[in-house]
Amino acid sequence: MTPLQEITNISDKLPLSVLKDIKQRIGDWLASGGNEDDPYIEQQLRFARRFVSLEKLNK
Repeated sequence: MTPLQEITNISDKLPLSVLKDIKQRIGDWLASGGNEDDPYIEQQLRFARRFVSLEKLNK
């Protein structure tokens, strides 16, 4: 599974503002010539995972 697919899989657990931010960052990255399998996309996935983990702790 690619990082983008994983982000899509957990997107329902992210607040809309966080999801929009990740989408904008990835969109900008791809528009500037980046690839879907670059480490930057994996970094965005790690951010999303951490956010989901923190949300679980706060419940």
